Amino acid sequence: MSTHSILLIDDDKDLAELLGEYLDTEGYRLEAAHSGEDGIEQIKHHHYDLVLLDVMMPGIDGFETLKRIRESSIVPVLMLTAKGEETDRILGLELGADDYLAKPYSHRELLARIKALLRRIELDKNQKEDDNGILACNGVELNFDTYRVYSDGEHIPMTTSEFKVLRVLMSRAGKAVPKEDLYLEVLGREIMAYDRSIDMHVSNVRRKLGGTTEQSKIQTIRGIGYMFVDPSQ
Repeated sequence: MSTHSILLIDDDKDLAELLGEYLDTEGYRLEAAHSGEDGIEQIKHHHYDLVLLDVMMPGIDGFETLKRIRESSIVPVLMLTAKGEETDRILGLELGADDYLAKPYSHRELLARIKALLRRIELDKNQKEDDNGILACNGVELNFDTYRVYSDGEHIPMTTSEFKVLRVLMSRAGKAVPKEDLYLEVLGREIMAYDRSIDMHVSNVRRKLGGTTEQSKIQTIRGIGYMFVDPSQ
C-alpha cells in the first residue's frame, strides 16, 4: 500500500473527515488544515507528497495561500475550483498550481487525479537514476538532483510541473512534442476538452526564461504542441 502523505487545505471540516477516511482505505495518509495560514505553517514544518488546496476559504483564499506556498516550496498542488470558473483555473495555474479539479467531484475522480500526479512523481524519481543528473541545451540547464533550473547561469525558480515541462521538451529539443504527450508525461493524465493546464505551464516557463515571443526558447507548433529550440539543429 502507498504511504504517501497528503495535506488538504479546506475550511470544510466535515469534508476533511470524510475524505480522510476514504483515502485511508486507499492507503494514503491525509492531514487537514482548515485555513490558508495553518496550511502554510504545516508545509513549512512537515513533508507532504501532495497538497489539495480549496480556492474558496475565509481569511486568505486559496490563491493567496498558493502564492505564499510557492515562495518557499515546490510541493505539487492540486487546486479544487468551482465548476465552470475558468478564470479560477487559469489564475491557479499561473500562480504555480500543478493541476486542478472542478467541484463538484466524486471521491473516485479525486483519487484518480491524486494517483496521476503521484505516479508522475515516482516516474521522475526513477528516471533520475538513469540520467547523469544534468540536461543542458540553448543556455538552459536542468539539475535533476536538486530540481533547479538555470538560464545563462542564473537560477530560475520553477514549480514541479514547470520543471517537468522543460524536462520533456528539452529531452526532445528540436522536435515538436504533441500536447497529448505533455499531458501524459507532466500531469499523468489525458487531455480534456477546454483544458489549458499545459498551455499555462508552458506560458509560465516562457515568462520565467524571458525573451520575446519570437526569441522564446519554446516555440508553439500549431496543431501539434510545443518545441524547445536547439540552435545546433
